Amino acid sequence: MERPSPAVQDYLKAIYQLVESGEATGPVTTSQVAEALAVTTASASNMLKRLDGLGYATQVKRQGVELTEAGRKAALEVIRHHRLLETYLATRLGMSWDEVHREAEVLEHHVSEALADRIAEVLGHPDRDPHGHPIPTSAGHVESSPSRRLPELPEGARVRVARVDDRDDELLRFLAERGLVPDARVEVLAYAPFGGPISLRVGDATVEVPPAAAHAVHVE
Repeated sequence: MERPSPAVQDYLKAIYQLVESGEATGPVTTSQVAEALAVTTASASNMLKRLDGLGYATQVKRQGVELTEAGRKAALEVIRHHRLLETYLATRLGMSWDEVHREAEVLEHHVSEALADRIAEVLGHPDRDPHGHPIPTSAGHVESSPSRRLPELPEGARVRVARVDDRDDELLRFLAERGLVPDARVEVLAYAPFGGPISLRVGDATVEVPPAAAHAVHVE
């Protein structure tokens, strides 16, 4: 099977990551894909039909789509490129974690498997990107990373940040300023009433984070 076009890769990656993040617990719906890629539902619907025709996804009647084995393999390939690029840009070029995602989104479509393997070798075969997401191997294996989102925890819980959603640059800067980065130790101190901010102890500091921002933080 030929390498998918950049547009097809974007859809495959979005479908895979919606399942990986727990946002989709079954077949991924058209509206979920449209929201993730900031496109209209009509555009998403047309592309999902195309993915079905190409053998990358199967449409489940009135539910959504699921990736086929070929679709999963293609998604993991581009995700591997993306996360290796993020890691290289952060560790070798000194770019901040809120910059690398945007750059990797552009570059990921132009990386060969040989170059990806070379980047992995130079970096010492990292297993996580700067946001804590697992990096798939060249064989398509990816470490499962069960976790909970920060607002799901009870007061008094003590946890470690496993990974952080990376779609929003401004949110990444906000979280980094408060120390909510992978491997940070966090204690939930209190929930303000009526959906107010969550008080946290992050390391030795006490910070307050809105629930919507805390939702981007996965802990274990």
